Amino acid sequence: MRHLMSPLDFTVEELDKLFDLANDIEHNMAKYAHACDGKKLATCFYEPSTRTRLSFESAMLNLGGSVIGFSDAGSSSASKGESVSDTIRVISCFADICAIRHPKEGAPMVAASKSSIPVINAGDGGHQHPTQTLTDLLTIRSLKGKLKNFTVGLCGDLKFGRTVHSLIHALIRYPDIQFIFISPEELKVPDYLTDILKEKNIPYEEVIRLEEIMPRLDFLYMTRVQKERFFNEEDYVRLKDFYILDKTKMELAKSDMLVLHPLPRVNEISVEIDDDPRAAYFKQVQYGVYVRMALVLTLLEVEV
Repeated sequence: MRHLMSPLDFTVEELDKLFDLANDIEHNMAKYAHACDGKKLATCFYEPSTRTRLSFESAMLNLGGSVIGFSDAGSSSASKGESVSDTIRVISCFADICAIRHPKEGAPMVAASKSSIPVINAGDGGHQHPTQTLTDLLTIRSLKGKLKNFTVGLCGDLKFGRTVHSLIHALIRYPDIQFIFISPEELKVPDYLTDILKEKNIPYEEVIRLEEIMPRLDFLYMTRVQKERFFNEEDYVRLKDFYILDKTKMELAKSDMLVLHPLPRVNEISVEIDDDPRAAYFKQVQYGVYVRMALVLTLLEVEV
């Protein structure tokens, strides 16, 4: 039995197989329509979510399975003080696989250690968001045909953004990747990540102005400033509109640069960008369903 706690839980070779399966699902949905008949997915979301929760549920329903679970801690026995360890033991009696999101870093790992079914980390605090990273990697590979030899700019909240942290961890395993981190001083990427890049001799830069590096990027990964991660309202208000991607900035970019975003967006990408062919963030959402379908099949060891 396997769990997914981090993008690094799969080797690069295993990820290639997963992405090949996701691409086959994309083009042959009918072939997989009954692959999980009789199987149940539990979605245990202690934090709000639209895309991730519905993407998991859609993935399982597309495979012919069914879904149970809760969408916030208040509607679970956590509101009565039940531990994550006890909750997963109970869920293991009802479901075949579980996706858990929790505000506390490491909570999904605790669940996995006590579970008798595969557990997927659907986001834990500001730490990891592995299935978003699988989505990001599949999107890049599908739209560019490769996962190597490019410059990626990561912009916005690089301090608390778990999607950014997971993506950096995943991309450093691929050849010829260069990072440019774009953030205000207060939201810089954590030192432990830049230490890893230095240790592995992976080139990176830290800048404040988005405009100055736009012409060099193959991908721009935008993130929102996350109100829920701030301890005071004043800091959030000061930083929330620090970066806004608009048409003027996009005119500086390469004709084939792609804009990614884990969503939800607030103000950081102007809606005028949505019609730009380089805007890939809604395609990203669709790829998220395919990769989660592939992940469920892989963890349940279902052969199609």
